[in-house]
Amino acid sequence: MKQLLILSGKGGTGKTTVASAFIKLADAQAYADCDVDAPNLHLVTEWDKEPVRRDYYGLPVAELTPKLCTHCDRCRQSCRFGAITAGESYSVDPYGCEGCGVCAYVCPEGAIKMVPAVAGDLQLYTDEARVFSTAQLRMGSGTSGLLVTEVKKEMKEAASDSKLAIIDGSPGIGCPVIASLSGVDMVLIVAEPSISGLSDMERIIRTAEGFDTKIAVCTNKHDMNPEISEKIERYCAQRGLPFMGRIPFDPAAVRAVNNAQTIVDIECPSGTAVKEIFEKTMAILFE
Repeated sequence: MKQLLILSGKGGTGKTTVASAFIKLADAQAYADCDVDAPNLHLVTEWDKEPVRRDYYGLPVAELTPKLCTHCDRCRQSCRFGAITAGESYSVDPYGCEGCGVCAYVCPEGAIKMVPAVAGDLQLYTDEARVFSTAQLRMGSGTSGLLVTEVKKEMKEAASDSKLAIIDGSPGIGCPVIASLSGVDMVLIVAEPSISGLSDMERIIRTAEGFDTKIAVCTNKHDMNPEISEKIERYCAQRGLPFMGRIPFDPAAVRAVNNAQTIVDIECPSGTAVKEIFEKTMAILFE
């Protein structure tokens, strides 16, 4: 299975718009949304059946039994994250707990135990021809990278015979992006022609270069700032990175997304540009 990951250095560049178009053009049998903090690929993909859902357990959290607590205060003093509060009774803030287990270790009465905690909601859509894996991270959970790894694992296990998998990654360069990059064959970076977009593109390229994967770049809304668009292309040329093409700003793309369509479901300039970028990307991925 060849895995194509679509990334951006920041949110709002059009990464998911490009990913959904690629899925439609490839008639992909396997794809995943690894933006577990704010998944939205399901909004533009059609499924008649509800997904199979299961809880994902990340790091455990501390649970305190008040009747066993003697108020010795060792747990509160030892917690580096300020997750334990004192008063008439001691309590643990599950959102503040990082699961290190120090409080349970120092408690002389065994009043604190580490218990499994649901960190996310895994969702696997399947039918006779396709597999779509995604997840929603629980609010306050810090295990986004682990959850992304599980999303990819479920996709690969359910679609082991597929020749191509398209993965919509997270914005930025944090843990979910690192987990998304692991094991993929190629990364297509969607860059925005702005000062922050240029800087974030450079950061995500440096991050991706730490992995044994092909890297390519395209620009979205390139005509919003032609000067920075040219800087992006020059940067790619200097680094020897394939530049796949330019996608213009296109009001029709907004209307398509609002109607739960991809930009290749309608005739529009952005859809035409993405089709050309798709062909170039597939040629590099399978060369």
